[in-house]
Amino acid sequence: MALPSSFTLLHHQNPPKTYFISPQKQSHIHSRLQTKTPAKALTIDPKFTITGGNKLSGHVPISGSKNSALSILAATLCCSGTSKLHGVPNLSDTRTMVSILRSLGAKVEVYNGEMLVNADGVGSVEPWSEEIEKIRGGFFVIGPLLARFGEAAVALPGGCDIGARPVDLYIGGLRALGAIVELRDGKVHAQAANGRGLVGGRFKLDYPSVGATETLMMAACMADGVTVLSNVAKEPEVIDLARFLTGSGACVEGAGSDTLFIRGKSQLHGSEYAVSPDRVEAGTFMLAAAITRSSISMSPVIPSHVAFLTDKLLAAGCKIACAHGILEVSAVPAYVGDGLRGFDIRTCPFPGFPTDLQPQAMALLTTCNGLSLVEETVFENRMSHVRELRKLGAKIRVCGRTALVCGKEEESALLGSQLLVMDLRGGVSLVLAGLAAEGVTEISGIAHIDRGYENIDAKLRFLGADIKRLIPIPSPL
Repeated sequence: MALPSSFTLLHHQNPPKTYFISPQKQSHIHSRLQTKTPAKALTIDPKFTITGGNKLSGHVPISGSKNSALSILAATLCCSGTSKLHGVPNLSDTRTMVSILRSLGAKVEVYNGEMLVNADGVGSVEPWSEEIEKIRGGFFVIGPLLARFGEAAVALPGGCDIGARPVDLYIGGLRALGAIVELRDGKVHAQAANGRGLVGGRFKLDYPSVGATETLMMAACMADGVTVLSNVAKEPEVIDLARFLTGSGACVEGAGSDTLFIRGKSQLHGSEYAVSPDRVEAGTFMLAAAITRSSISMSPVIPSHVAFLTDKLLAAGCKIACAHGILEVSAVPAYVGDGLRGFDIRTCPFPGFPTDLQPQAMALLTTCNGLSLVEETVFENRMSHVRELRKLGAKIRVCGRTALVCGKEEESALLGSQLLVMDLRGGVSLVLAGLAAEGVTEISGIAHIDRGYENIDAKLRFLGADIKRLIPIPSPL
C-alpha cells in the first residue's frame, strides 16, 4: 500500500533529515497511523529526486480509473446489499472517498485488490466536511444521498486549485428533480420538496460537466418517473458509471451521447463491477515514452479512450500499435528519426484533447522541434506548471489561457532544478520533464501526484527511470 499523503506528526524544533524509505516500510507506517477520524495535524511532505537521461523499456500495468472509481464509490450509496468492485486504484483520493463513505455509516472492506461496500448501515446524510473539502469527487455523494434518503448536507468540494468549478450546475439539476436546495454555512443542504423523494424531470446543463452529469445521473436513478438530461458529458467515466448503475438495477440509456434518459427505480441492489483502466495514466505513460525517446508497452488500454493523444503522437513522429488491450509506443530515434515534431493542442470535453493531459503534453513539447501552441479552454488556472518548467530551462510564453512552447530548436534544453508541485496533473508533468532533463531534478509537493497516480515512482523505476521517493523524518529531540 502506498504511503498516504498526510499523517499525524509531533512537532520538533530540530530541522528534518531526509531518508529513503522502502515501500514495505511505508506500508508499515501507514498501517500504524490510520485513524477513524480525519487528522488535523502537521503533515510530512515527501519529494522525488530524478536523475534524467535514462531510457525506458518494458511493460507497465495501467491502474483502474481514478475518476471512474470516485463516482462508482459514491454510487454504492444508492444500492442495498453489497457492491463488489475490482480495480479501484490505491490512491489518496480513493482513500478519502472511502473515509467519506464510512463517515456516513457505510461498511467498506478491502482485500486481495477487491473492495466491498455495503451502505445498508448508513445513518447520516452529512459526511465529514474535512474529507469532502479534500477532493472534488467527494461532493458527488449529494446525488445518491438525496435520491435514497431524501436529504443531504454536503460541504463544498475541494481538489486542485486549477480554476473555478462551481456547483451551480449540480444545484440547478437537483432542483429540476424536485429538491429544495440551499447554501448555508459552507454546505449545500438539500431535501425532497414533497417530503418523500425526488421526481423525474428535464434539465439541460449549460456546460457538459462530468461531475454534474454523474451526480445528476445517480440522483435520477431513484427518482420517481423519467428524467432527461441534455448537453451532458460524454467522457468514458460517465459510461463507466452508467454501466455500474445498470448492473445494479438502474435504467440508464444514452451514456456516451449528449442526452441521458433515466427511468427511476425505487430500489437498486449491489453488484460486481470492474473499473475501466485509467486513460489519463495511460496517456501519461505514452508521453513518458515520447519525452525520453524510448519504447514501452502498457495494458490494459482501451484505444478509443486515448485516440486524442494517439493522433497527436503519430503526427509528432512516434510509432504506436495496439492489439488485445496492449498498447506500444516507440519514440526511439533509430525508428522515428532524429527529432519529434511539435504539435498544437486545444483542450475540450471528450472526445477532444483532455485538460488532464495538457500539462504532460506541454512537457513533451519543450523537447520537440518547432513552435507549439497550447490553448486551455476548460480551466482558467491550469498553467501553474509553466513557471516550474521554466526553471528547467523550458522557453514558454503565456498569454491568458494560451501558451507558446518553444522547442529544442530554440535552445530549450532542460536542465535539472528544484521544483514545486501545485496540482496533480501539473505535478506529473514535472516528473516527465525531470526524466528528460540533464542532471538531477528535485520535486517537492508530490502529495498532489499521489492523489491520482498509483505507485508512479515504482512503475517508472521498473521501466528503468532513476527516480527516488524521499521522506523527511523528524530528528529526535
